Amino acid sequence: MSETSTGGAVRGLSPQLWRPVANGLAALLILIACAWALNVPRYLGVSYYPQQFFALILSMALPLAFLSYPARRTSQRITLPWHDLALAVLAMATMLYITINYPQLVLQIFSRPMAVWLPGLIVTLLVLEALRRATGWALVIIIAAFLIYAMFGNYIPGRLQGRAQPWDLLAGYMAFDSNGILGLPISVAATVVITFILFGSLLATTGGTRFFTDAAMLGMGRFRGGSMKIAVLASGLFGSISGSAVANVVGTGVITIPMIKKDGYPAHKAAAIEAVASTGGQLMPPVMGASAFLMAEFLSVPYSTIVVAALVPAILYYVALFIQADLEAARLNIAPVPKDALPSGKGVIFGLHFVFAFAVLIYALFVMRWQPEKAALLGALSLMLTALIFGYQGERPKIGALIGTLASTGHAVVEIILISAASGLVIGALNVTGLSFNLTYLLVQVGGGSVIALLALSAIVCIILGMGLPTLGVYVLLAALVAPALVQVGIEPIAAHLYVLYFGMMSMITPPIALAAFAAASIARAPAMATGWAAMRFGWSAYVIPVLFVFSPTLIMIGAPVDIAIAIITAVMGVWLISAAFAGFFARRLSGAMRGLFAAFGLLALIPAGAFPGAEVSDLLGVAGGIAVMTFEIIKRKRLAAGGAA
Repeated sequence: MSETSTGGAVRGLSPQLWRPVANGLAALLILIACAWALNVPRYLGVSYYPQQFFALILSMALPLAFLSYPARRTSQRITLPWHDLALAVLAMATMLYITINYPQLVLQIFSRPMAVWLPGLIVTLLVLEALRRATGWALVIIIAAFLIYAMFGNYIPGRLQGRAQPWDLLAGYMAFDSNGILGLPISVAATVVITFILFGSLLATTGGTRFFTDAAMLGMGRFRGGSMKIAVLASGLFGSISGSAVANVVGTGVITIPMIKKDGYPAHKAAAIEAVASTGGQLMPPVMGASAFLMAEFLSVPYSTIVVAALVPAILYYVALFIQADLEAARLNIAPVPKDALPSGKGVIFGLHFVFAFAVLIYALFVMRWQPEKAALLGALSLMLTALIFGYQGERPKIGALIGTLASTGHAVVEIILISAASGLVIGALNVTGLSFNLTYLLVQVGGGSVIALLALSAIVCIILGMGLPTLGVYVLLAALVAPALVQVGIEPIAAHLYVLYFGMMSMITPPIALAAFAAASIARAPAMATGWAAMRFGWSAYVIPVLFVFSPTLIMIGAPVDIAIAIITAVMGVWLISAAFAGFFARRLSGAMRGLFAAFGLLALIPAGAFPGAEVSDLLGVAGGIAVMTFEIIKRKRLAAGGAA
């Protein structure tokens, strides 16, 4: 439904009036974020608190949310109602007030004057309402529960009892303190995340998205199950930048799912593999759905450390998915993509300049050691220059389209900025009440001192808390609530944070609330629950690998180089064996007993040598046994083929 009056008369502003304003705000938001990333204020001799910059970003993002998102998420925004215009003006005025007066007001939080608590209350309520419009009720309800706890936590019995805060103090604290709305999450979103999403938007505008899809088709379409492999590759590439598994499913799934179904795959499996591939994009460096940058800030380590640590588990995730796609194709006798449906190799070669932009980005990040936001802007600049010079398949982007990317990027980042601001409310409530310490103590106590019990409990909590939340919201919530308990029992901090991220993201493909799987099922017109269970099977590695790198950090590149290399090689072997067991196929269809052997030897090989005393022996048994059963199946197939020929 459009937002118009019942009598046909328009109530509010027409699109010709409000859309240019919204686009202008969106473009300005991106320009200001880029100026901050390039240190323009410092060169101009302007000095101010970082929180003033974050408040300035919110002074555009909050009004933009009320201009863009209707009050009812099912309705279509055409006419802008007057009440939404009033909320947009109120949001901008309040955030500009905070931006200008922040240095004086931040010192008065605990004296609680109206000049502090009133704008704080307004901003908190506006952030929650904008978040509801953008993402739905799930995250809003969770944050509201934390705010209620912050005011009445003294009534909770036992270890979870908190220090209750007066509502006016809480309102001012949330709006002005560096642990609240203007805290760490929005500092990452307003700088690094915005510049990387700008890079991704420019990739779409210049034809880079089409190039990578064509390259995936050209590289994988000639092999059995090519359509499935194209989905894995394309969704993995773009899932990292999108920041939302569901958005990635919708964006790439409309192309890949019909292609997979056309090749003969069952609808629920076509949907499942797209959901798993899209979800894995949130775990794949360098962006990891924006959580990589926030993780670096939480742990106070260089961003490159997070990328290196996350790389091997993410590769194993996709290796498992890719192998299953291949073996499923063999089992179902799925042919390669027809040659006439493949793009021209010559045309794809002329798009290799898009790879250069990624090379520039990686060089700036890891060789020049630039800050991520500056590296992303350099990559974006190189992308625009090469696209204007070379184009793709005879088309060059128009200057107007490149400028228009600023507005489209501004609209795209609003949701992430809102999530980041709202995440600050959770962190603020944890800090001001002492709940963070109490919850850590309780989890450790419930775990009974057993690392295995604590890991199992944490995994369940992560999957439950992650249900229905975007990637950044999932990570912030779990990093604040669950990760400290894992660190407390001696788990490597990076391993703990990656562990909660993995299990938080698995909520996207784990029934009963498997949003990514259900979104894919709706595109494939497949049963939702069947898709969810199939997605769990395809994504099995993400339930196992985090446990392994907790016990042996060699899988996150911590340890001696030789130990790391051995762990990676044996892990790949283990992933291959277990994937074959799930697919029920290797060189030929596997019997039930043989599937059991493949799974058992795969699990033994997957366990890193340093996981526990004597793990070297289990590793050796897994690899030797795996080679034996694989060899047996290959020989058996050849004998059967020879017998059939005879």
